[in-house]
Amino acid sequence: MKSFSFSALFRILAVLLIALLVSPLSFGVTTKKRHRLVHKAIATSAGPSPLSGVVRGGPWTEPTYADSTEGDNVDGEDLEIRRAAVEALAQYNGSVVVTDAVSGRVLSMVNQRLALGSGYQPCSTIKVSVALAALSEKIIEPDTKLKLAGAHMDLTYALAHSNNYFFATLGQKLGFEKVNYYAHLFGYGEKAGLDIPGEQAGRFPSAPPVNGGVGMLTSFGEEISQTPLQFAALLGAVANGGTLYYLQYPRSTQEISDFVPRIKRKLDIDKLVTGIKPGMLGAVEFGTAHRARQDEPIAGKTGTCSENHTHLGWFGSFNDVGDRKLVVVVLLTGGRPVAGPVAAGIAGDVYRRLSEKNYFAKAPTLTPATLLSTFK
Repeated sequence: MKSFSFSALFRILAVLLIALLVSPLSFGVTTKKRHRLVHKAIATSAGPSPLSGVVRGGPWTEPTYADSTEGDNVDGEDLEIRRAAVEALAQYNGSVVVTDAVSGRVLSMVNQRLALGSGYQPCSTIKVSVALAALSEKIIEPDTKLKLAGAHMDLTYALAHSNNYFFATLGQKLGFEKVNYYAHLFGYGEKAGLDIPGEQAGRFPSAPPVNGGVGMLTSFGEEISQTPLQFAALLGAVANGGTLYYLQYPRSTQEISDFVPRIKRKLDIDKLVTGIKPGMLGAVEFGTAHRARQDEPIAGKTGTCSENHTHLGWFGSFNDVGDRKLVVVVLLTGGRPVAGPVAAGIAGDVYRRLSEKNYFAKAPTLTPATLLSTFK
C-alpha cells in the first residue's frame, strides 16, 4: 500500500476545507468572506497561488454563449477591425472595444449593449490605476521590493503576475482618499465618451468596502463598476504618454470626415508609465496574459473575479510598436470558462488577425486635438 506524505495529506485537508467553504452549508459565512477564505486556503496549500487575481465561490451561472453582435450598429466602424474582433470573440458572451490610442476614436465596439452599460467589477485591472497612483505619490519606485508572505517582489513582477497582496498593501499605504482622487483623475465614475448614445458612467464608491477595506478595492476592484470604454480611455492615456481623450464614436462617413480628437485632460504620467509598462509587457510575455503573446510586444493587464455569481474576465491592452497604436479591451461574462487569461487570448487573436493584414503598418491620419475640459 502506498503511503501518503504529510504534504499530500495537507493538500487533501485544504481541498476539504475549500469544499466546505464554497458549500451552501457554510452557514454564517458571507459570500465575500468565503471568497477570501478560499483564496487563503489555496495559497496556504500550494505556496504562491497560481490563482492570484482570481476570486472563487459559488454557486455559479452556467456559461452563456450568445450572438454578441446582435443589435449592433456598425455604421462608421472600421470594418477590418470589427471583422477581426467578431471572429476572435467567437462563441463567448462578451464585448470587444478597440480604440485609437492617439485620437480617442472608437474603431469598433462589439456587443454595444454590454460595452455601453453600467459596467462590471474591474477585478485586477484596477491595478493599473493603483500602480500609477502609488508611483505618483512616491509610495514606491519601480524597483522597490516589498516583502510579502516571506517573498520579495517589485512592481514589474506584481503587475505581470497580478499579485493581490502587493496591491492591497499599496492601497493601505495610499489610503482611500488618494485612491479615490487618482481613480477619478483617470476617468472612473464618469463617462469616457463624448456624446455616445446610451453610454453609462459606471460607479466608484464614496467609501472603502466594508468587507476588506481599501485593500479589497485596490486588489480586486471591490464595489467599483468599470465600463470597457473607461478602461480603454485610461489605457489610451498610458499608451500615448498622458493624454486622456474623450472617446468618440463617429457613426457615418460625414462624422468620420469631420472627426477631431477631443482632449478631456492631460495627465502628468509620462514618467510613471515607464514604471508600469515593464509589468504590463511582462504580463503578456511571461505572466497572466501570456495567451495574448505575439511576435511584436503587447502591453496589458488581466482581471478575473466574480460578481453576483457570474464569472468576469477582463483584458485591456495596447500594441507597443507600429505606426498604428490601438487599445483592445475584452470583457467576458458567464460561467467557469470565463477568466482574464481567456480574454487575453481573444485580444491576442485580434492583434494577430490585424497583423496578418499589415494593419499596423498603415500610418494614421492625424488631426490636431482640441482640449475640452480639465480635471479639478
